[in-house]
Amino acid sequence: MNIIDQIEAGELRKEVPELHVGDTVKVHMRIVEGEKERIQIIEGVIIKMHGGGVRRTLTVRKISFGIGVERIFPLHSPRVEKIEVVKRAKVRQARLYYLRELRGKAARLKELRPTRAHKGKKTKAKPKIKAKSKLKSKAKKSA
Repeated sequence: MNIIDQIEAGELRKEVPELHVGDTVKVHMRIVEGEKERIQIIEGVIIKMHGGGVRRTLTVRKISFGIGVERIFPLHSPRVEKIEVVKRAKVRQARLYYLRELRGKAARLKELRPTRAHKGKKTKAKPKIKAKSKLKSKAKKSA
């Protein structure tokens, strides 16, 4: 590990969630206006992730009043308060630039459902009874 990596290791944020391209996230940004400071939430889809270590960035795209807005966030910046993953999507590309041309429902991504861990529980399978066998058993009883 060289000297630069050691210095950057101290600047890394500890509580970064697992992020992927296609995730819908809420980024809580610290905004300074004059002497006042407030937190603004930007919700959008991650269309690109770039870099590594301290220089890691993510590009978030959202639709604001019918206009597409993209913003680049440094992941380990002190201005980024926190990042929440709202939902995950199934994507097969590392860059989702094709979303720029799509509008409305066409710009939706297929949502990934969280998989359930079965925790060792086994469910009993219900026995399948065929209709023919029921009829045969009724015919035998009446005869």
